[in-house]
Amino acid sequence: MNWAALDWSILGLPLVAGLLVLATHVPLGMQVLDRGIVFIDLAIAQIAGLGVIAADAFGFPQAGPAVQAAALAAALLGAWLLTWTERRAARDQEALIGVLFILAACAGILLLAGNPHGGENLKDLLVGQILWVSPTHLTWLAIVSALLVLTLWRGWARVLGRFGFYAVFAVAVTASVQVVGVYLVFASLIIPALATRRLQAGPRLWAANAVGALGYALGLVLSALADLPTGAVIVCCLAASGLIAAMVPVRVPA
Repeated sequence: MNWAALDWSILGLPLVAGLLVLATHVPLGMQVLDRGIVFIDLAIAQIAGLGVIAADAFGFPQAGPAVQAAALAAALLGAWLLTWTERRAARDQEALIGVLFILAACAGILLLAGNPHGGENLKDLLVGQILWVSPTHLTWLAIVSALLVLTLWRGWARVLGRFGFYAVFAVAVTASVQVVGVYLVFASLIIPALATRRLQAGPRLWAANAVGALGYALGLVLSALADLPTGAVIVCCLAASGLIAAMVPVRVPA
């Protein structure tokens, strides 16, 4: 155990990044469960990641504005496509989301095939680099998260109908996937929302955020102490905190 690794100057920014991700992903995850399209986050995150890989393949600087624009454009295109498939084949929407995910994943692998650092880039896309989040990236994540929370709270996405939900989802995932990775995007969306599904709307939102915050905090601490991959440890801690929350008895009003 490396107790010296418990340094707030190292773990503080990643924890704040995790809380910002939860601010948008928890309410979106509740809607995902209600709509029965659980794997949409994996698909959109993978499509946004494909945009990042494509921009890198064309020689754009990593983390530059062109890469961010490519990721957002790819995610919004995926959102439009899922809106179209929901209108035309609602019964098969979950299956089509799975197909879209695997196609985006395979396209990314093909684009990385000739890249000598392709394996490392793919790993970063899947498990993220939350431990190395910069103040600049955190500032942009905070701005986007605040706008998305306001949009969800005021119900502005409903004005655009089906596409409004998918578009908000695409922006949220694009903002977070390069920080926390595909796996943590999925875990942040689904685990807190699933663990608190028995609760009513108001208490559920607070409880789900608490589950997520506990998972991120424990994951960061344990990964630092044991020198293990941060993203993977946080996913496991989110699952553990979600399981504990799901086992807590809920008093049903008479």
